[in-house]
Amino acid sequence: MNLCLAELLQYKNQAVRWLPPAQSVWSQLNGQHMSRQKGRGMNFSEVRPYQAGDDIRAIDWRVTARTGKTHTKLFTEEREQPVMLLIDISDSMKFGSQLLLKSVQAAHFASLLSWLAVREKDRIGAIIYDGKRLTECKPTARRQGPLRVINALIEAHKVQIPSSSNEQYSQQQQASENCSSVPFSGALKHLHHLCPKGSEIVIISDFYQLGFSDKRRLSQLRHHNRIQFVQIHDPLEQGKTSFTGYESVTDNKQSLWLDFSAKKTKEKLSEQYLAHQLFIKDMAQTLAIPLHSLSAAIPLLQQLGGQRIHHG
Repeated sequence: MNLCLAELLQYKNQAVRWLPPAQSVWSQLNGQHMSRQKGRGMNFSEVRPYQAGDDIRAIDWRVTARTGKTHTKLFTEEREQPVMLLIDISDSMKFGSQLLLKSVQAAHFASLLSWLAVREKDRIGAIIYDGKRLTECKPTARRQGPLRVINALIEAHKVQIPSSSNEQYSQQQQASENCSSVPFSGALKHLHHLCPKGSEIVIISDFYQLGFSDKRRLSQLRHHNRIQFVQIHDPLEQGKTSFTGYESVTDNKQSLWLDFSAKKTKEKLSEQYLAHQLFIKDMAQTLAIPLHSLSAAIPLLQQLGGQRIHHG
């Protein structure tokens, strides 16, 4: 299933539902619990001589010691906060057993966040990771930001890995492409270089590409930014399906036939999913990164409370 412009543009009018004083998107994902609102920072402006009424906590002791006269720091409120999305549409994300592919649901959520960001006067940027290449959208303000992210998602989603049966796609070409492929760690590294300090970072993925070695990079990112994990999942990954026949499954390294009428098959899928969940939850908890969850089998707005606006 490919993405189309109309289905992503619809979220432009939906974003207003999560503007203050409505509960945030994150509170909806957390089961209606109020989440901490992102705060505006303060940028250093200048130093001037202390005046009566100034906050003594803002005294610049270095300048005071050097000049012999009391000086105070002045700050200006940071008016915008860049929002950076890392959107995973790699092979494992191009899967869906019911309503949508996980990659399509990720694009829907990215569109909603993009429109919400510009409505809050923030800049929106993104890195789209397709498992081999990175598509970069630098943080941009106003409607150009979401439109740039949406168009990049649509183009990136069109790129499909050629079938192994395609005679024109030789083994030599495949080996060359694999050698030049960017790993998920490379996407995180690029995100680190692209993000202005103080960014709100949202990583939208199923996190099957995430490894223990990525912990250090995430820790570095979190030091100067706020990070959110949004995990996209599908019921079949948990062994939940009404399908009872045989189906061929592949991870692009090997293919095998699974009997979905066998209880053992569903239990094995469930075990693997639970093990993956433990890994993701442990990583998120260790780094103090909020972890949210979205199903590819349920319409996005239905998971976020539909038409309702909740006041806190």
